[in-house]
Amino acid sequence: MSFTPNIVGFACQWCTYAGADLAGNLRAKYPPSVKLIKVPCSGRVKPEYVLEAFARGADGVLVGGCHFGDCHYKDGNYKTKNRTDMLSQLLEDMGFDPRRFRQEWISGAEGQKFAQVITEFTEELQELGPNPLGGQE
Repeated sequence: MSFTPNIVGFACQWCTYAGADLAGNLRAKYPPSVKLIKVPCSGRVKPEYVLEAFARGADGVLVGGCHFGDCHYKDGNYKTKNRTDMLSQLLEDMGFDPRRFRQEWISGAEGQKFAQVITEFTEELQELGPNPLGGQE
């Protein structure tokens, strides 16, 4: 398929971003479809950031954080879970396919998991096709 999705990834600096770094060090193969934004904690990703990414044409958005019990900020990932559950429902209620939004818990030691998640998400987005909003810019 010729469509290459544009994925915006919000990655916790302590875990998911470190996992992405490890994937690179391991030379793990995954599609170059994700643009990562390093955040201090996944709990800092506000729903409006995700909506803005979609409005600007992202085909998919990934929010990655630490596993439960491993958050460097105590409970940031629990905040993330509550927000992403609400946001998934909101997207669906708005008629937007909720499969375009994904939340994953990826530790700094899970480079292969990071590569697998990006590969799976890219393939799913290829099946869904481009963002129906098309982007405002």
